[in-house]
Amino acid sequence: MSNACKSCPSASKSGGCSSGHDPKTCGTKPEDEKITRTLSRIKHKIVVLSGKGGVGKSTVSANIAMTLALAGKKVGLLDVDVHGPSIPRLLSLTGAKPHIESDHMEPVAYNSNLSVMSLGFLIPDKETAVIWRGPVKIGLIRQFVGDVDWGDLDYLVTDCPPGTGDEPLSVLQTLGPDALAVIVTTPQGVAIDDVRRSVTFCSQVGNKVLGIVENMSGFVCPNCHTTHDIFNSGGGEALAKEMNVPFLGRIPMDPEVVRSGDEGYPFVKVQGDTPTGKALTKIAEPILALSK
Repeated sequence: MSNACKSCPSASKSGGCSSGHDPKTCGTKPEDEKITRTLSRIKHKIVVLSGKGGVGKSTVSANIAMTLALAGKKVGLLDVDVHGPSIPRLLSLTGAKPHIESDHMEPVAYNSNLSVMSLGFLIPDKETAVIWRGPVKIGLIRQFVGDVDWGDLDYLVTDCPPGTGDEPLSVLQTLGPDALAVIVTTPQGVAIDDVRRSVTFCSQVGNKVLGIVENMSGFVCPNCHTTHDIFNSGGGEALAKEMNVPFLGRIPMDPEVVRSGDEGYPFVKVQGDTPTGKALTKIAEPILALSK
């Protein structure tokens, strides 16, 4: 019995708790207890980050989640990009609404293996701007973890907005030190400079980097199917070597990936056998290996 329990009026002489509280969580805030209970049912937490905007984090997040779901895993996909939630469009879930009760929310089911939660489901229309300060955004992230009934998951994949500010910091602090980061970059130096800070950010917060993804690495010509290095190539791999973290692979610029996002279907689900689809699937292999 802890010293705090000894002074509690609910403590029994035998050392137990007459109120039935768990000594490990007794005295903590109710919302913290809900987060702890939720996380205890999630085996692996993957957080997709980048210090640079426009590098394709949401596309990578959606395709990683779909690859895991196609492999038979139970997956949750959490979109915490408050000001630009893209996941609903990428999965043809625009207009979907989660079921909300007084004490919990149910995520939107994409299929039997993949459930999704995004602020995009709660905004009344696409013209509404979300003008929130940091504390409100932090509260939403905690609510999306603790109040959403995710159930038993093999993976929770979280799509973060760019930078190293409130949202990614709150996600990593809420999910805990065992959450693993997948960092997305494009090959050019202006992106590498910002993404380098993301690796340092994870180290300072105390979370391991599972690896770096180099997106838009060469352009696949739709006519001759050859690859042309518009933004150069190899910057992400060089950064991984510099920062001593794994390199997960390159994803080429493919017009079909753009079309799949606009039309709302995960690329790996429909075109998984193409070179781009195989590149996306390869990126998810180290994540799948976590459950072996």
